[in-house]
Amino acid sequence: AERATVAKMASRFDAAIYLGVSVSKLNKLRVTGGGPAFAKLGSVVVYDRDDLDRWATSHRVLSTSQNPAAAA
Repeated sequence: AERATVAKMASRFDAAIYLGVSVSKLNKLRVTGGGPAFAKLGSVVVYDRDDLDRWATSHRVLSTSQNPAAAA
Protein backbone atom coordinates (compact mmCIF):
# COMPACT_ATOMS: atom_id res chain seq x y z
CA ALA A 1 0.00 0.00 0.00
CA GLU A 2 2.88 2.35 0.78
CA ARG A 3 4.37 1.87 -2.69
CA ALA A 4 1.02 2.64 -4.32
CA THR A 5 0.85 5.92 -2.38
CA VAL A 6 4.38 6.91 -3.37
CA ALA A 7 3.67 6.06 -7.02
CA LYS A 8 0.72 8.49 -6.95
CA MET A 9 2.92 11.37 -5.79
CA ALA A 10 4.13 13.97 -8.27
CA SER A 11 6.99 16.42 -7.95
CA ARG A 12 6.17 20.10 -8.28
CA PHE A 13 7.52 19.98 -11.83
CA ASP A 14 5.38 16.99 -12.79
CA ALA A 15 2.37 18.53 -11.05
CA ALA A 16 2.78 21.78 -12.99
CA ILE A 17 2.94 19.89 -16.29
CA TYR A 18 -0.04 17.74 -15.31
CA LEU A 19 -2.14 20.83 -14.49
CA GLY A 20 -0.88 22.90 -17.41
CA VAL A 21 0.48 25.70 -15.24
CA SER A 22 3.99 26.97 -14.65
CA VAL A 23 6.05 25.79 -11.69
CA SER A 24 6.15 29.45 -10.61
CA LYS A 25 2.33 29.61 -10.56
CA LEU A 26 2.14 26.39 -8.55
CA ASN A 27 4.74 27.75 -6.08
CA LYS A 28 2.76 30.98 -5.65
CA LEU A 29 -0.47 29.07 -5.07
CA ARG A 30 1.29 26.96 -2.45
CA VAL A 31 2.46 30.08 -0.58
CA THR A 32 -0.68 32.21 -0.91
CA GLY A 33 -3.25 29.41 -0.74
CA GLY A 34 -5.82 28.30 -3.26
CA GLY A 35 -3.67 25.64 -4.86
CA PRO A 36 -3.89 21.87 -4.64
CA ALA A 37 -3.07 20.12 -1.38
CA PHE A 38 0.59 19.16 -1.04
CA ALA A 39 2.97 17.38 1.30
CA LYS A 40 6.55 18.09 2.26
CA LEU A 41 8.85 15.11 2.56
CA GLY A 42 11.84 16.72 4.19
CA SER A 43 12.47 19.68 1.90
CA VAL A 44 10.79 18.10 -1.13
CA VAL A 45 7.28 19.24 -2.07
CA VAL A 46 5.06 16.55 -3.58
CA TYR A 47 1.46 16.38 -4.76
CA ASP A 48 -0.92 13.44 -4.71
CA ARG A 49 -2.40 12.97 -8.20
CA ASP A 50 -5.89 12.56 -6.71
CA ASP A 51 -5.53 16.01 -5.09
CA LEU A 52 -4.41 17.47 -8.43
CA ASP A 53 -7.50 16.02 -10.10
CA ARG A 54 -9.79 17.35 -7.35
CA TRP A 55 -8.24 20.82 -7.58
CA ALA A 56 -8.54 20.90 -11.38
CA THR A 57 -12.15 19.72 -11.21
CA SER A 58 -12.99 22.39 -8.64
CA HIS A 59 -11.81 25.06 -11.09
CA ARG A 60 -14.06 24.03 -13.99
CA VAL A 61 -16.27 26.76 -15.40
CA LEU A 62 -18.92 26.91 -18.12
CA SER A 63 -18.06 30.35 -19.48
CA THR A 64 -15.34 32.98 -19.31
CA SER A 65 -17.66 35.19 -17.24
CA GLN A 66 -17.50 32.72 -14.34
CA ASN A 67 -14.86 33.16 -11.66
CA PRO A 68 -13.14 29.77 -11.15
CA ALA A 69 -12.25 30.71 -7.58
CA ALA A 70 -15.93 31.26 -6.77
CA ALA A 71 -16.74 27.80 -8.13
CA ALA A 72 -14.40 26.14 -5.63
